[in-house]
Amino acid sequence: LKPDIRVIAPWREWDLGSRTSLIQYAESNGIEVPASKKSGAPPYSMDANLLHISYEGNILEDPWAEPEEDMYTRSVSPEEAPDTPKYIELEFEKGDPVAIDGVKYSPAAMLTKLNELGGENGIGRCDIVESRFIGMKSRGVYETPGGTILLQARRAIESICLDRGQMHMKDELMPKYAELLYNGFWWSPEREMLQAAIDDTQKFVSGVVRLKLYKGNVMVTGRKSKYSLYDEEVVTFEEDSVYDQTDAQGFIKLQALRLRTLAQSRYL
Repeated sequence: LKPDIRVIAPWREWDLGSRTSLIQYAESNGIEVPASKKSGAPPYSMDANLLHISYEGNILEDPWAEPEEDMYTRSVSPEEAPDTPKYIELEFEKGDPVAIDGVKYSPAAMLTKLNELGGENGIGRCDIVESRFIGMKSRGVYETPGGTILLQARRAIESICLDRGQMHMKDELMPKYAELLYNGFWWSPEREMLQAAIDDTQKFVSGVVRLKLYKGNVMVTGRKSKYSLYDEEVVTFEEDSVYDQTDAQGFIKLQALRLRTLAQSRYL
């Protein structure tokens, strides 16, 4: 964005080589550091933004240790979530979420509302071990209530609006796109190249997805779009004039040709 800006990073540049020394520095300089709600112990290492909050360090450094419930700040546990499911309808325009239950939201307000709905229903907790860019493995726990809802809903609307080839290609590109973002290459030309391709797939991804939020789960219960490629006349199990079952015979033979040749050459 502005290459001549100097970044001051105390963790890298100052003589503060541990969380303990960082906390001691903060306390000696009158900087308040939040403590555990239960034990009063020093906090986890946390990074937070509108999309998520992550937790590292403390007991999480042992990948076998279960996180303590008082660590979480954005969601109730699934066990404590309401016993009654919450239904919502999420509307998309060209791949972007624009409304919840018919009410329009800005992107920030949309994510804020979905965070609220997801958090209330115990949605979005994720405990993973990551392979860091620098070569080490690191365990982190995430809370991403709104993002988890958006992911399920977006995949649902794409399932009826995208062609099979588009979906498969997009799925192949996603790990590379995620890797670029994880490693900090948002402004790289390769990310922009992938973005252009992904954006192109979303031109007809418009419609509504109905979701059931229940005790940590996001369940798709319906999806509809004026651009839907789903055709009931084609997929019906009843008699129809659209699809001739006998057409599959030649297709199956051709698809199996290489396997028959392989078997005859090696095993017969």
